[in-house]
Amino acid sequence: MTLFIYTQLSDDNRAYLLHHVPDTVTTVFRTDLAPTQQQAAFQDADMVLGNPPPAWWEQPPANLTFWQLDSAGFDGYRHLQPDAQVANMGDFFAWPCAETIVAGILAHYRHIDELILLQQKRQWDRDAVRYRLNTLRHKRVVILGAGTIAQATRQMLSGFGCSVQLMARTSPDAALHTADELRTALPNTDLVVSTLPGTANNFFSADLIDAMKPGSVFANVGRGNTVDEAALIAALQRGHLAGAVLDVTATEPLPTDSPLWALPNVILTQHTAGGQPSEDQGKIDQFLRNLTRFQTGEPLENAVTLTRGY
Repeated sequence: MTLFIYTQLSDDNRAYLLHHVPDTVTTVFRTDLAPTQQQAAFQDADMVLGNPPPAWWEQPPANLTFWQLDSAGFDGYRHLQPDAQVANMGDFFAWPCAETIVAGILAHYRHIDELILLQQKRQWDRDAVRYRLNTLRHKRVVILGAGTIAQATRQMLSGFGCSVQLMARTSPDAALHTADELRTALPNTDLVVSTLPGTANNFFSADLIDAMKPGSVFANVGRGNTVDEAALIAALQRGHLAGAVLDVTATEPLPTDSPLWALPNVILTQHTAGGQPSEDQGKIDQFLRNLTRFQTGEPLENAVTLTRGY
């Protein structure tokens, strides 16, 4: 069987992969090929590791049986129906994403960002900050989505005694299933955390932002296009929302003229939420585990249906 590796790997990680792949697998690295040869090699593959450009799938591999994505998200592939088993990296990235968004939320409530600025100025202004601090404990939270990131975030927030509801169309774990149900819940919600994929374009609309409780907080660790960013900025500027924690934005990198840079009640984590040591080796390990499962007929870890979105 031929394995086509689209993911760019370091020399050490290449050696690690080659050491663990069975001898029956022929490994082809995209980065070893000239650009004019890469798509043809992809089309000859039985298995794929990584995220080839969506345009390549206009002529998909005829013999593809197993595809391991190297990301949690796969918005650009929703139109595909490959005759192959597909898995993503949902569990691998879920926990660092949840830690980042919860850390940002805590930083907002405890004004850590403001205190860091005072530290940089060597300015001791304790009383100006202390009496404006808030707590995450016992906050009423709605998480948009019910996937691995949403579940990890819910578990972390439960440690703070938060009351957490998930919002998702079909998940049995969700208490809210429609925009109307969400709109009804928002006036009594302290914190909204979005983990939505890019396919939920502009779901969190101006109407829903306006329905949020005055002084509440919005956080996004899903995709930037899922929220009406102009409406979010307006709500932050007029004080309807107390703040926002954004790992993602509608345009990335965030344009230098975006008001989000200068708003004092916004924390930007610059789409770093999935970051962790040994990311590439983690992707390889996930692939190797799933390769073993695939070859022995076991269900894949983090199996996904592209057209369904999860």
